[in-house]
Amino acid sequence: MFKRFFWLLFGFALGIGSSWAVNRRLRRLAERYAPADVVYRWSETLRSDVIEGRTAMRTREHELNSSFERAAGH
Repeated sequence: MFKRFFWLLFGFALGIGSSWAVNRRLRRLAERYAPADVVYRWSETLRSDVIEGRTAMRTREHELNSSFERAAGH
């Protein structure tokens, strides 16, 4: 039982560490080879796209809830 728990934690830590290292290396490569304004614009574009998607999702959800309430007669 203890061995399984140890290896589970070991694998978990190894996965987190390797993911962090790969992410760090890829980010450094992107910063090295891409112009600074491209990296900045890409991150800002992604952020604005996520905000726009969430807003559209909430609007559509409100529309659907309203139509279901009207159909149910509430």
